[in-house]
Amino acid sequence: MRNTPDRLLRSEATRQRATFLELFLDLVFVFALTRISARLIADFTDGQRGVYAGLGQALLLFLALWAIWSVTVWSTSWLDPDAPIVQTVIIMTLVGAMTMAVAVPHGFGARASLFAITLVTLQIGRVVFFHVAGHGRPDPQQSIRILFWFGLSAPLWVLGGLVDDGTVRGTLWTLAVLTDYTGLYLGWPTPRLGAQRLGVQMIAAEHLAERYQQFLLIALGEAIFVIGLAFSGSAFHTDQTGGFVLALASTVLLWRIYFHVAGGMLGAAVDRSGNPARLATDMAFAHMVMIAGIVLTGVGFELFITEPLGHLPATWLIAIFGGPVLFLAGRSALEYQVFGRVSRSRLAALLAFGLLIPAALHLRPLTAGAVAAVVLLGVAGADARRSRHRSPETPTPPY
Repeated sequence: MRNTPDRLLRSEATRQRATFLELFLDLVFVFALTRISARLIADFTDGQRGVYAGLGQALLLFLALWAIWSVTVWSTSWLDPDAPIVQTVIIMTLVGAMTMAVAVPHGFGARASLFAITLVTLQIGRVVFFHVAGHGRPDPQQSIRILFWFGLSAPLWVLGGLVDDGTVRGTLWTLAVLTDYTGLYLGWPTPRLGAQRLGVQMIAAEHLAERYQQFLLIALGEAIFVIGLAFSGSAFHTDQTGGFVLALASTVLLWRIYFHVAGGMLGAAVDRSGNPARLATDMAFAHMVMIAGIVLTGVGFELFITEPLGHLPATWLIAIFGGPVLFLAGRSALEYQVFGRVSRSRLAALLAFGLLIPAALHLRPLTAGAVAAVVLLGVAGADARRSRHRSPETPTPPY
């Protein structure tokens, strides 16, 4: 039977597993993460842009791409992903995101206008297409809300892409990102229409949870890519081999910490929530922080694999310690969203990283990486001990 606009919403019988087209879309974001990671590695090693400027620029590019992915995921978690209209929007997203990813290495330089114009065209174009092709259904007012907010940020993106001054561009794009994320978080509040988050009608909890889990695995895969690339280009000396093994072990610990209980119960938490649309939004932000942490951690892997016993610049701790800190902060937020509490081991780990910074400034890069791995191991060990001494937990979202 042909899909009609009335049948765009998911039904109870709609399968909740991600479609092959959605997984195909994820491949584009794998590439995008590798480009962001490569930018950061260059910033930490060649110093042309400066570490802090490079971090800020990479963050803005990452946030723009994450907003596109997260809105797509929310949409396919309350709309039928097999509907031709929805599939067309996914393909539009794939083409646009790939163009933006290609522009990332020079996203604040020669290809800034390409990045910005593609972003605006994609964000506005897919909303307009969906509204027109779906004859305004299932929710014409939602299209107006989203277009209103994109209309606020679009001039900032385009103007920032066209100016030649990097400082002005950074300021304009920061305002654009803040506008986009304010709209996302608040449900695009619009005069006379109010606010409404995507998926408030019905969210396919299993689908949404699986998509978050898949993207986090993508980020871990990108870290593994960085590890393999760094080690394959090294001389395979003992210290570099040690860095390779340490990086792999740290990646396994990140995987273990994420999926231990809370990371594997996202769908049940959304099902049990009294406000699933808000919980889905908050989970998106928690995963955004974790994925940013994994990408930054992967940069740290590159640094201590290629220069394991060299001098440790203070800025390298931003990656070697800061990546795990971001990951644990996002994971703590996720734990609160699922269970309404945060484990003391995660808070203790965040405190430990802060207290260890002064001493770590006098260590070698490989030793600093080992310290970070020990802290992660402590968190994973605490999780394992809780599992042995407690009965299985039930998700209890705070809202």
